[in-house]
Amino acid sequence: MVTARSLGTHNGSFHADEVTACSLLLLFNRIDADKIFRTRDPAILETCEYVCDVGGVYNSALKRFDHHQADYRGSFSSAGMVLLYLKESGSLDAHSYDHLNKSLILGVDAHDNGVAKLEPGTASFSQVVSNFLPIEYDVSEEVMTKAFFTAVDFVYGHLQRLKGRLAYTHACQATVREKMAEASSALIFEESLPWMENFFELSGELHPAQFVIMPSGSHWKLRGIPPSLNERMKVRKPLPETWAGLRDEELRKVTGIQGAIFCHKGRFISIWETKEDALKALHLAMKR
Repeated sequence: MVTARSLGTHNGSFHADEVTACSLLLLFNRIDADKIFRTRDPAILETCEYVCDVGGVYNSALKRFDHHQADYRGSFSSAGMVLLYLKESGSLDAHSYDHLNKSLILGVDAHDNGVAKLEPGTASFSQVVSNFLPIEYDVSEEVMTKAFFTAVDFVYGHLQRLKGRLAYTHACQATVREKMAEASSALIFEESLPWMENFFELSGELHPAQFVIMPSGSHWKLRGIPPSLNERMKVRKPLPETWAGLRDEELRKVTGIQGAIFCHKGRFISIWETKEDALKALHLAMKR
């Protein structure tokens, strides 16, 4: 007899893919945390509604998500398999699927399948999850299981924030669209909001704007717009070279703007006391 809302995954050492698969199913309310069983016993796995990363079967209709069997030649790990299942079963729309896949799951899949490139000084998400493993190798199953659920809590929280951030960004899209419709050389917002993702999703690469002005804490920022979302540290038009790396009095002398605070040496962003100061800076930047 199958236990509703249960999940089976392998015991022993754990990896980011099954931790993420479990966390996805928890986040989208498909399973209960107290019904997650870590085992390789086929008799127990048979009673689970979902099985991830064990069992030798990939069949989303049967809610089986393993990628280790020889006849599976795809690029998914159990994480990618579950994400696709959530899309196909209606829990995720295409846009949300694409966002979660590109922001996290593709990397988890690649790491688990041994195709991700590891760079010195850079810790991938999968490596961070692996750090939840007990330091000692020879530990009890109880210690390993406790570490597994600690990792699940961490990944669940990360996914929850990704999901919430996506919803907030989407909620701000109408405001960005309205400003883009003005087709000016700068987008001027009265509130701080996630403009960049929305801008490029709304065909921003074809838009003439070169700068953005919006509040930044108690101040205002003037920021150059990147040529594309993948080149966010580049800008279509850099701020004046004479501003680079200056702050406070030095920047005030160069610009003649009393509310000058800071300009990054990369000339992609600057900070000003007031909106009026930022508009004056925009005028100077556009004159070149």
